[in-house]
Amino acid sequence: MGVEDSPNSNKVLEGVHGMRLLPQSPFKAESVHHHGVYNAPSAEPCQNIVIQRIWEQRPTCLRPICCDHQGDRNLQETVVNVMTSLPFIAIGLRAPRNNLNSRLYANSLVGVGIASSLYHSSRGKLKRFFRWADYAMISAATICLSRALGNENPRSLMMASAFILPFQPFMVSAVHTGLMEVTFAKRALEKPELRRAHNIHAFSSLLAGACFVADDCFPQTPYIHAAWHLAAAVSTATCNKLLE
Repeated sequence: MGVEDSPNSNKVLEGVHGMRLLPQSPFKAESVHHHGVYNAPSAEPCQNIVIQRIWEQRPTCLRPICCDHQGDRNLQETVVNVMTSLPFIAIGLRAPRNNLNSRLYANSLVGVGIASSLYHSSRGKLKRFFRWADYAMISAATICLSRALGNENPRSLMMASAFILPFQPFMVSAVHTGLMEVTFAKRALEKPELRRAHNIHAFSSLLAGACFVADDCFPQTPYIHAAWHLAAAVSTATCNKLLE
């Protein structure tokens, strides 16, 4: 007697306690969930779920650019954030312009100040675009600084940075900022006249990093973003000493 002829066929068990026997294997059961069939998860899907949950909990800086900044809740914060963006324009105008690379870096700093001002003063759908432009200009400025400092970076790194910039500008900024920090520290050891500027740079960079994290962790606290602007401006201004 075949399985199809058995009194305990699929038609008999179907719908009993949400269970159903598959015709391919009379011993393999699956749980029926609503209108579909829910297979018991194997070890591999469980691992994928864990990885997916870890990826969903990644920091904001590793997520795609989106307009999630909680600042500019009122006119006062908008004015303060715009005013604290203007120092980047002044720093760019006063930056050394000895060659093409240094001129590109100086102009990129002016672009950072303009993009930041437009982002904080914009509203609606434009704010989302200028948020991306703000990050993109910061990332472009770090690349220009690497070129202006004469770092012998591999061509592949520069090409990869240019390719990734539109999608993950924060990651590009982190890489080239790290390269700049190493260069600044090395030159400060070689030239004593740079040590004071390096000390100011190190302190302001740490303060800017703390403000950046605090702005993400405490979004309801006013003027933290403006404090990050000022600390980052001091840190950026000290970098001009490397180009003189």
